[in-house]
Amino acid sequence: MCAVLVSVYSSAAVMLVHVVSLLCVLGAQAMELHRVTPTTSIKCVNCPSNVPSDAHSAPIVHCLCSSVPDRTVCSWADPPQATPLHYIATYSERQKQPVTRPCVLIPPGAPHSQLNLWHCHLPELKLLTNYILNVTAVYPGGSSSHLSTFMMEDIVKPDPPQAVQVSCQNSRTVQVKWDPPSTWAHIDIFPLKYELLYQWTSRGQLKFNHLGPFKRTSTPVSGLAVGRTYQFQVCAKDSLGLGHCSEWSAPVNITLPLHTHRV
Repeated sequence: MCAVLVSVYSSAAVMLVHVVSLLCVLGAQAMELHRVTPTTSIKCVNCPSNVPSDAHSAPIVHCLCSSVPDRTVCSWADPPQATPLHYIATYSERQKQPVTRPCVLIPPGAPHSQLNLWHCHLPELKLLTNYILNVTAVYPGGSSSHLSTFMMEDIVKPDPPQAVQVSCQNSRTVQVKWDPPSTWAHIDIFPLKYELLYQWTSRGQLKFNHLGPFKRTSTPVSGLAVGRTYQFQVCAKDSLGLGHCSEWSAPVNITLPLHTHRV
């Protein structure tokens, strides 16, 4: 019997199908036709001349899409030099700049928010579209803005796979299975692919092997050494290769038995 140890760490649908079909046919060429190089600019407006420029710092903003198309969130921390009175966050399509929409601001410490980060939710973004994000920190007597452009395709990053399990099939083979991240809402329209990382120690040195991608949510791993402990992790990525792979799942360790027990 295997010893298993789990380490705990802390009408629209139709349009989406058409967009996915376009990506499948044109692939990278379609995205390059629409892509504008991501840029970031920072400026201070009406800042007093007798106040150091770094006292009115703009926030450093990072955006990720954890589920296409409705879970894009941009995050930032308060600048270390001074805390702004408040923030104004808006976004717009690059081709429709006069039409701006406000982000849904989520303050630090709110439910589903990290303790020291501000978040703004950008719902229902579109593929093959350039967006402009403007986050302005308002200070007494002035303001500083973070202005950036991005495409949703570039910032896709699912949450890690869940419920990773590893079981022995025989003395040299294990079966690894997992569930898709529950936050990836439209897996029937935007399927995921997965990569597997497993590690072990041999003669005091850490070794690893990287398998995949897989479209299924389980795979056998064979050719392992009896009596050795292995650590398994899985990451998820959009099946068309958009964006980035998720963070690795929480590791699961398994020790292969020295002897196979027969009934």
